[in-house]
Amino acid sequence: MAEIQYNATGRRKTSIAQVFIKPGPGNITVNKKPLNDYFPYETMKMIIQQPLNIVGVVGKYDITIRVNGGGVSGQALAIRHGISRALTLLNSDFRGKLKKEGLLTRDPRAVERKKYGQKGARARFQFSKR
Repeated sequence: MAEIQYNATGRRKTSIAQVFIKPGPGNITVNKKPLNDYFPYETMKMIIQQPLNIVGVVGKYDITIRVNGGGVSGQALAIRHGISRALTLLNSDFRGKLKKEGLLTRDPRAVERKKYGQKGARARFQFSKR
C-alpha cells in the first residue's frame, strides 16, 4: 500500500513552491538538494520551519519541495506558505493555529510594473522648465 502524500502550492512575489508532505523521519529537500545546501542562511531555514514548529510536528514528516522564480527570500516565504497549506490538508486541527499566526494568507504584494516613457514604476525623469 502506498503512503499518503499531501501536496499544496505556496506563492510569494514571483516565487511558486510545490510542497509534498508524507510521513517520515523529517528530511526537507528543496529542488533535490538538502535544505542546508539550498538555503545557507539560518533565517531562511527558520522561516521555512516556522509552520512545523507552530503545530509541533518537527521530525515527523518528510517534505519535498520544488520551487522556482524570484529570489531567496521570496522562495523561502513561498515554501512557508506551501507547507502551511499542506499541513491543513494533513490535519484540519492545525488550521486555527496557522491562521492565527497569519501563515495561510498569501501576501499579495508584488513589484509594480515600469510605465512607458518613465524611469520606473513611480520614478519620473526630472522636469526642466527651460
